Amino acid sequence: MLVLKELLDPQIRREWTPSAINDTIRLHRASSGAILAEGERMQNRPDKLSELEGRIDYRFADRSLLEEATTHRSALNEPEGREARDNERLEFLGDAVLGLMVASLLLERFPEKREGELSRLRASLVGEENLARLARSLGLGSYLVMGKGERQSGGAGRKSLLADAFEALLAALYQDGGPVAASRFVAALFLPLIDSMTSDVVGKDYKSGLQELTQARFGVAPRYRLDGVSGPIHDQRFFVSVILNDDQLGQGEGGSKKEASQQAARASLLKLGQAGP
Repeated sequence: MLVLKELLDPQIRREWTPSAINDTIRLHRASSGAILAEGERMQNRPDKLSELEGRIDYRFADRSLLEEATTHRSALNEPEGREARDNERLEFLGDAVLGLMVASLLLERFPEKREGELSRLRASLVGEENLARLARSLGLGSYLVMGKGERQSGGAGRKSLLADAFEALLAALYQDGGPVAASRFVAALFLPLIDSMTSDVVGKDYKSGLQELTQARFGVAPRYRLDGVSGPIHDQRFFVSVILNDDQLGQGEGGSKKEASQQAARASLLKLGQAGP
């Protein structure tokens, strides 16, 4: 009610122009609208969580675990979120559970592969890019509770946030249903990816392959140079070049510096006639 109080104060009213009054009223309405929208989102949360349970084909005995898994730390700054728990602790557990279960699936599917190659395959499967992609396939961003500012800045679509939420969701499954429920979830999402792998395609670590090749052929390791970053903070694009003996060998672009570096390494391998698909 501060706006109305100021408008009614004779001393303050003389300083206000019509445009200033209209700007303040628009700001007040926008703020009120955002608060109401978040309130409606919280009221509908039980239905949304039931919908998410249907998507992952699992019903939680302890619904609070699912609530925690889908609560971003920014939500704790909002009045309705102060009693909630954010998903960072579950993310910590989910990272460990996911690494173990994916490693087990890889050992089963590729008994002939060595440790180094298995490690690269696992890194590709449990990396931010792939986890965010799987989270989007579940529509996970629409079920997350976060602060007003985080949501307005595109947080529900941010790769790092989605990947973290995916790990937290897995941890919630693990704590509620044990290894059986968690492994069933992991197998359903990851086995199709693993089964589609060849020795060189889906899980390829191009940076490692490039380093091995350049050291063997030229006796030097490549350098990676960040050439630039563009786009809004929630959807940035990174541009990276591979430098070999002070010469630019290849360029890459991606949603993270890591992804751009991998694409630059792939381009460099193609130039040297060594990259896979």
